[in-house]
Amino acid sequence: MVSLMHKMKNKFVQSKQQTYWKWSLILLILLILLVMYDLTLGSFSISFADIWKALFAHDTNSQSEIMVRIFRFPRVITGVMVGIALSVSGLLLQTLFQNPLAGPYVLGINSGASLFVAISTMFSFHVISTSFSLVTAAMVGAFLVGLLVLASSLYLKNKISLLLVGIMLGSFIGAIVSVIQSYADPNDLKTFMLWSFGSLQSISYSQLPGLFVVVLMGFLLSLLIAKPLNLLVLGDKNASILGVNTKQIRFVVVLITSILSGVITAYCGPIAFVGLIIPNMVKFVYKTTNHFQLILGSALMGAVLIVFCDILMQLLMDTIKIPLNALTALIGAPVVVWIILKKF
Repeated sequence: MVSLMHKMKNKFVQSKQQTYWKWSLILLILLILLVMYDLTLGSFSISFADIWKALFAHDTNSQSEIMVRIFRFPRVITGVMVGIALSVSGLLLQTLFQNPLAGPYVLGINSGASLFVAISTMFSFHVISTSFSLVTAAMVGAFLVGLLVLASSLYLKNKISLLLVGIMLGSFIGAIVSVIQSYADPNDLKTFMLWSFGSLQSISYSQLPGLFVVVLMGFLLSLLIAKPLNLLVLGDKNASILGVNTKQIRFVVVLITSILSGVITAYCGPIAFVGLIIPNMVKFVYKTTNHFQLILGSALMGAVLIVFCDILMQLLMDTIKIPLNALTALIGAPVVVWIILKKF
């Protein structure tokens, strides 16, 4: 009897592993195909051969290769980084607060980053006008709001109450930003408004390595705490009994999400719903609570979603220009309704 149960358990584990590798491989292949197709889109089409030359045998005299290297490649890779950063942030927050509707945007963490960016841009502080200082300001804003939400979670045990606190906090910060806008210089205000629409085109080729390093650092830190996150699903008390320093893990999660959502918000604007819908979709597809697998799956699916959104924007550009933030909301809002109906 014991032997039979052991065999059944092994088959169940193997089945889950097969599901994980199958979907991961599908998402990886899909991401590569979407990235290559996205690179061909723009004001004029470019062949795959020219894209290959631009990436691996760059000719400075070729207009198409210059277009790919200077404009299209940074845009598409930025999309991949955005998808990874926001999706992983959402997964960590959902695990931390044990709430499927938690995310950087819903809990107001993106709003904190937006507030500090607003102060940086609309008050024309030349001391912090560099891109590095802008990113630092966004990270600080995200981190402070993240700590505030974390403190609230210690007193609010109800999932809905915590979400309401996050929404109210985001509204309060939005009101402060509106006050700042009323006193801002018209040119600075225009810059901020364009930034708030969300864009993948604000990062240059020379800035890509910096963005890549920050996102990679946050991603690797997430993988390092995958085991404690698996135990955190059991609840704080059970996790503590099993040897997890819950206070330390909470702080690390807030730090990671602040780094990832802060740098993305600073460069690309406040992009909504990605960190909320992707982790839930990954859990639904992967059917596992193993956070090592969920983190990898969220990174892949998030990158696929953002690159897909960029492709849609490029294809619709001649007909209608849709801001990235609006497009992710159009896709994400129905999914959120589905999550609410399913979970609550």
